[in-house]
Amino acid sequence: MTNSKKFIGYVGTYTKSTSKGIYSFVLDTEEKKITNVELAAELENPTYATVSKDNKYLYAVGKEGSLGGVAAYTVDPATGKLEFINKQFTEGASPCHVSVDNNKSYTLTGNYHKGTVEAYPLNADGAVQELTAKVEHTGTGPNTARQEKPHMHFTGFTPDERFVVSVDLGIDKVETYKLTDGKLETVCSLSVKPGSGPRHIAFHPNGKFAYVMTELSNEVITLSYNSETGELKDLQYISALPIDFTENSQGSAIHLSSDGKFVYAGNRGHNSIALFSVNSETGTLTFIEHTSTEGNWPRDFVLDPTEQFVVASNEQSDTLTLFERDEATGKLTLLQSEIHAPEPVCVKFLNY
Repeated sequence: MTNSKKFIGYVGTYTKSTSKGIYSFVLDTEEKKITNVELAAELENPTYATVSKDNKYLYAVGKEGSLGGVAAYTVDPATGKLEFINKQFTEGASPCHVSVDNNKSYTLTGNYHKGTVEAYPLNADGAVQELTAKVEHTGTGPNTARQEKPHMHFTGFTPDERFVVSVDLGIDKVETYKLTDGKLETVCSLSVKPGSGPRHIAFHPNGKFAYVMTELSNEVITLSYNSETGELKDLQYISALPIDFTENSQGSAIHLSSDGKFVYAGNRGHNSIALFSVNSETGTLTFIEHTSTEGNWPRDFVLDPTEQFVVASNEQSDTLTLFERDEATGKLTLLQSEIHAPEPVCVKFLNY
C-alpha cells in the first residue's frame, strides 16, 4: 500500500463454520482503526500463514478433503490481493504452522497430528516443490489427554537461519536441526518441564535468548541460545496467568518487541495478553500486567510494522481487537474491538 500510514494484514482462519479462507484487512494508523476485512483467497483451514520478507509471496497451510499441505500465493503489495500459484498436498491431516526463509529457498511446515517437521524447496517464482525432508518425532508426555503422541506445533528458522527449530507440544521438546541439501539433521534437543506442552517460540533480537509459550501450563520459558552450536537451555519458567485464576486456559502465541525490551504472551480462556519486561543482561522476564483481548479464545496477535499497535485474533468470538502500544512501557490500550473476522487464528502484516 503506497500510503505509509496504512498497512495491509492477513488473517489465517478455520473454515469450520462461516469462514471461506484467508482474509485481508487494512490498519489505518492515522485513524487508529482496522477496516476492509475481506476474503483474499479461498482455502480450507488456512489456520497459519507467513509472508516472504520481500512481500512477494504468502504461504499458508491448508487442506482439501483428506489431503493437507501448503499453498503458495503471489502478493500485490499495493492492494494486498493474493493470486494462487500452486500447492503441495499429501494424504493426511494438514499442518498447523508454516514459515519461509529470507532467501525464499524453503518453506517449513509443522504437523500437529502427524508429529512431523517438513521442508519444501521453493522455485524462483515462489512455487512450492515436493517436500524433500521430513522428521517424524516419537514419544509421549505425562498429560494423557494431550500428550499421547508427538504434536508438532511450530517449525521455523533461527534468527541467522543457520538452523531450523521445532517445538513439540506432545513430547515437551524443542529441537534444532541443520537443513542441508534438502535434508534435515538433528543438531540439539532440549526437554522442557514434563507436561508443560510447549507451543511456539520467539527469539530475542540479540540472538542470545529465546522464549517459548507453553500451551498446557500457560508459562513462558526463557531459554539461552548458542548460535554457534544451535543449543538451547532453559533458564526460567514464569506463569502467564494470574495466581488466583483456576479456570481452563491454554497458552497461544508469543511475540517480542523489536527492541527486545518486552515479551507478549497470549492466554486462551483467560482471554488476555500477558506483558513481561526483559532483563537485557540475563534474558529473564518480569511480569507487568494482563490486558483483556475483548473476545473469546485469542489464538494469536501481532505487532504492526510501526510497533505502535497490536492486533489480536479471537477465534471463538469471530473478532479482531486493535490496541495502541506504548513503546516506552510496553502497555496496551484498547482502541477497537468486535471487528468481525470469521474464525480467526493467525495474524500477519506485510513487511514495511
